Amino acid sequence: MIFFDNVSKIYSRQSAALKNVTLRIHPKEFVSIVGSSGSGKTTMLKLLLREEDPTEGKIFLDGTDITTLNKNELHHVRRKIGMVFQDYKLLSTKTAYENIAFAMEAAGKPDAEITEDVPQILEIVGLSSRKDNFPHQLSGGEKQRVAIARALINRPEVILADEPTGNLDPVHTSEIISLLLKINKLGTTVILASHDKEVINSIEKRVVVLDKGEVISDKEKGKYLAV
Repeated sequence: MIFFDNVSKIYSRQSAALKNVTLRIHPKEFVSIVGSSGSGKTTMLKLLLREEDPTEGKIFLDGTDITTLNKNELHHVRRKIGMVFQDYKLLSTKTAYENIAFAMEAAGKPDAEITEDVPQILEIVGLSSRKDNFPHQLSGGEKQRVAIARALINRPEVILADEPTGNLDPVHTSEIISLLLKINKLGTTVILASHDKEVINSIEKRVVVLDKGEVISDKEKGKYLAV
């Protein structure tokens, strides 16, 4: 499904975010991309979203080289990907329900479909009773669950989660990881970028370790020993 083919991202002679990365991620996998700050984790996600272009190499999604796409073509590819951020990026003036519905509205979905789908996704993430609450009325874990629901609502093939537990306490961290595992079990590919050794080792799924932009380890059901 996802293939990084000898990908490098070089910002300057002194700054190479990724170096000759070749990596294949299969449909319905749960993969943790791990490493210390500056190792290249977020750069990989940005390249996959085509927020940035690689300096060298190609990136394939479902057999399509996304580095060659124009804006219109890229729009359709991005619909296959849902993004979850560390800082939630919720709209403060909209309720939990409205934040999720807005993602469907932006994708041009009809009102009837929004009315049917949003309550279902709120139930999946365990927030049916909080649908009318605004972000400032929600805990950090609840905000992140809204963000995950928003990422899921248009049925993407892939969820990218960039340090999604970085602002959460251990209890809420456990809840979010359990939710991501549940989503993966339902058939969605999940790519988790994190530097949290305890979180990664609790998942017991594939672990890809980056160090200074290079893949130094790739193990199925691996453990992360901080570099």
